[in-house]
Amino acid sequence: MKIKDTKSLCPECGKPLDAEVYDEDGKILIKKTCDEHGEFINTYWSDDELYNRMEDFIPTVTKIENPCVEDTGACPSNCGLCSKHETSTVLGLIDVTNRCNLRCPICFANAAVAGYKYEPTQDEIRQMLRNLRNLKPHPCPAIQFAGGEPTVRKDIVELVKMAKEEGFTHVQIATNGIRLAKRENLAAELKAAGLNTVYLAFDGVTPEPYINNRGRDLLPDKIQAIENCRKVGLGVVLVPTLVRGINDHQIGEIIKFAFDHNENIYGVNFQPVSFSGRTPSDHVEEQRITIPDFVKTIEEETDGQVPVSSFYPPSSVEPIAEFISLLDGEESSKVTLNCHEHCGIATYVFREKTEGSGKDKLIPITDFIEVEDLFDKLKEYNEKLKRGKFGSRKRVLAGLTSHLPKMVHRSKTPKDLDIVKILLNVFAKGDYDALGDFSKDAMLISCMHFMDPFNFDEDRVKKCVIHYATPDGRIIPFCTMNSMYRESVEKEFAQPLNQKSE
Repeated sequence: MKIKDTKSLCPECGKPLDAEVYDEDGKILIKKTCDEHGEFINTYWSDDELYNRMEDFIPTVTKIENPCVEDTGACPSNCGLCSKHETSTVLGLIDVTNRCNLRCPICFANAAVAGYKYEPTQDEIRQMLRNLRNLKPHPCPAIQFAGGEPTVRKDIVELVKMAKEEGFTHVQIATNGIRLAKRENLAAELKAAGLNTVYLAFDGVTPEPYINNRGRDLLPDKIQAIENCRKVGLGVVLVPTLVRGINDHQIGEIIKFAFDHNENIYGVNFQPVSFSGRTPSDHVEEQRITIPDFVKTIEEETDGQVPVSSFYPPSSVEPIAEFISLLDGEESSKVTLNCHEHCGIATYVFREKTEGSGKDKLIPITDFIEVEDLFDKLKEYNEKLKRGKFGSRKRVLAGLTSHLPKMVHRSKTPKDLDIVKILLNVFAKGDYDALGDFSKDAMLISCMHFMDPFNFDEDRVKKCVIHYATPDGRIIPFCTMNSMYRESVEKEFAQPLNQKSE
């Protein structure tokens, strides 16, 4: 059954192609034909029931008022952002280098393979930061320095300071953690400069996934990096790159590891591997992990304690962001997670120690909060706030105070967690410190499935909220950057690679 027409890419030559997304035998597939390279049929989502459930959370459109490039040609042939784009930038990325102290076969940025160095100057990076902050109507609030390996730059601490100077409220680095492990003072320096989060590549709890994905056993370095961050109070999010047959059987153990180190680990963001055009087409399907595969594996590996039904797309929380903004007197919500409903999935999970059994109890937030009832009630209140403006605030808060306890199952709530009080403090008083009482015991378990040329979908690109800033002034959606533009951007600003010095 046909679902929609879209644009995709040829995995061989990268040419934009007409494509069809359709439902067949319980799976969502995407099909396209290249005149030169033939037909490609690939899995988009491996479960049509879950795909259809996500359709209940289609995000709003928040177009950029000051596009960076003119709207010329068919999407995605002129990304940058153009007026066709339908979302604001929630997280900006800047590749500060393509150098790295590893040679990972699954990486899409590697100076040694490319044969040149891509390393923007501080002036270029400052301008890229400003381009992200100058977006209207919503300046980008969060930045991630990536690469390559950003910590190989001697000035990485200065770059973090620079991001704070330019007004970013959240700064993080995507890192393999080797230098954080080897240089004990680096975590402290980054923390002092204003770094909020270490986005740490973490492929498993045994040596094998690292040997397969990264070329050597890096687990001791990962553990030491986490410990060095813990000592200085620097938060960590684990980022496993999932490859079927390599580490998908360790998803449950990775979550357990995160809880065992939850003094400074507050989330795990799983990322199924994306395939470049050089991957043989007949190998893609056997290695592909989609979002439904991920959540079903979690349900199995947690003995059903964290079921598929406990996961929702990031766009589902839009009513919360809008409600908070309207209470603050804003006419509409500020930057919110209005990415495409099929880009990612997430839930919050709590853990309770159980005496004697040897097994801990995992409690997803959906066990004790009727989340869809909460979303619907907030949508209702949002309309009242829009009609009644600020004068309706008191009545809406009274209604929320009355209704919220009815949406919470107190008998199923984790011990010592007064979730009603926490939410009322956040909603009614604007006390965002109260979220600390929530997050200290909770673990955000999420999956972001970035696209590659095989499953590329123009509709998802238009609603991308994670964007690269580039030295030429463009701001490019994540999946088009890595599927189409990375090589040309890097080559335009490339420098010779001095093998001895680099």
